[in-house]
Amino acid sequence: MKKLLALILAALLGIPACAFADTVVASFFPVRLLAEKLLRGCDDIVLTSLSDPQTGCLHDYTLTSGDLRKLTDADLFLINGAGMESFLEMVFDAFPSLPVADASEGIDLLPSESGETPMNAHVWLDPLQALQMCRNMAESLKAVFPDRAAVIEDNLALTAEELTSLDAELREGLSSLARRDIITFHEAFPYFARRYDLTVDAVIALEPDEALSAGTLAALMKQVVQLDYPPLFTEPQYPSLAAQVIHQETGAPVYELDPCVTPSEDSADIHYYEEIMRKNLAVLQEALGYTATERH
Repeated sequence: MKKLLALILAALLGIPACAFADTVVASFFPVRLLAEKLLRGCDDIVLTSLSDPQTGCLHDYTLTSGDLRKLTDADLFLINGAGMESFLEMVFDAFPSLPVADASEGIDLLPSESGETPMNAHVWLDPLQALQMCRNMAESLKAVFPDRAAVIEDNLALTAEELTSLDAELREGLSSLARRDIITFHEAFPYFARRYDLTVDAVIALEPDEALSAGTLAALMKQVVQLDYPPLFTEPQYPSLAAQVIHQETGAPVYELDPCVTPSEDSADIHYYEEIMRKNLAVLQEALGYTATERH
């Protein structure tokens, strides 16, 4: 009733109706991407990201005044959890009555390799963990918007079909690789590797503006040779200079995997998550299907 009266008042005073709309704020792009699946058909609910979509992961992210304004209007705040949102205490202090849904609740977390957080927060890159995230968010969405509960529950069932089908596709596509070991330049893929029986031999945790020291680079090149030249995987959001140096010195091939943390021109598609994971599947099949004789 309060919302209806506010909308009527807004119409009379010429205030934009969106200022009083039911609003859900997702902490960053992957959370929003999954939440969009749950809110299909709920066109009267405004879903937005707290951080700019191009921000990427929220390690050491600092809240802006614009972020705080978004949360002021929010009916629900969806977070990744697992330590991704380091600013949560400030949110709790500033908005003690704001419902917060932790999407990672109940997920078996892996320890972090980078030291940025105690646990690895990149849980969405395992499709079945992404489904658990959706289940967690759906419960909070239904609690906050009980009149849309049936639609949200139907969307959750549809999402479960999509993500379990994707999991089966990935499992089949990665079941008979020539090798299963990889080296990554960010710690985004351990959950994916655990799900599909890949081995992450090393994670080179670099900030976007950080370079490998000469000693670390030499040790890593030695490890690459000892491991029989596993492929190196960079990410679109991070520089690939270190990987290219290692490639030039050892011949280990370099590929790119997308952790699905920033949008592209195709990200408006409700199946964008599945599309990115299928592209990653194709990259892994190419990278891990090669034999030692194919190295240059």
